[in-house]
Amino acid sequence: MRIVISDLDGTLLDHDTYAWSEAEQALELLKRKGIPLILCTSKTAAETDEWRQQMGLPHPYVVENGGAVIIPPGQLGTQGGGREMILGTPYPDLVAALRAASVESGCRVEGFADWSVERIAEICEMPVERAALAKQRQYDEPFILRDASRERQLIQAIGAQGYRTTRGGRFHHILGENDKAAAVRRLLELYQAQTGPVETIGLGDGLNDVEFLKMVDHPVLIRSPRVETLRAAVPAGQVTAKSGPAGWNEAILGLFADRS
Repeated sequence: MRIVISDLDGTLLDHDTYAWSEAEQALELLKRKGIPLILCTSKTAAETDEWRQQMGLPHPYVVENGGAVIIPPGQLGTQGGGREMILGTPYPDLVAALRAASVESGCRVEGFADWSVERIAEICEMPVERAALAKQRQYDEPFILRDASRERQLIQAIGAQGYRTTRGGRFHHILGENDKAAAVRRLLELYQAQTGPVETIGLGDGLNDVEFLKMVDHPVLIRSPRVETLRAAVPAGQVTAKSGPAGWNEAILGLFADRS
């Protein structure tokens, strides 16, 4: 069985416009072949659920940088209301830890907990309705630095409290022991228990994608300003010629054309 695991922002969604129409041909190909597409994102469950419904994806998905795995009803043997596997640290604990680390390090930060829905919409260049979904955070706090010269001290202070940081396309993130790779591993174990061995294709464009890209059979690095850093971290990764959903479409069509 083959499974595709994909980041959203800057990968399946355009970094600036959030459009995904350039990936429609490849999405339809996966549907025709019955290949599960697992969204693996820093977005909230509320945001991701909206995107997967728009794209017509019934499959499980990973949210908030591995904070939770959501298994919809009817997938992997679930019934009723489906299943949520919580892997992350509660959001209030992350916000408190970030604020404490900011004071200790002298590095000023601002995060989603500090911003109104309107401010998030402005920073992320998205409609207010979608920003309201983005603010429904449970396991991950995105933030920006107001004093980048003290970034190292901030990260050290966060680590001293037992928390971790990662970097997406727009924001730094503070999280617990979870990450995308750990969540993907748990989900693949469920698929393997039900279907036997699986062959995995992973697509991403950010530093927070590195660990899960290193564990898949066929990693794809979507072209972006960070692609050389990703290439150094994932040497086996195939680099797309195009960026965003056009690169995603290019990669999927190429991979599955080779197998048809």
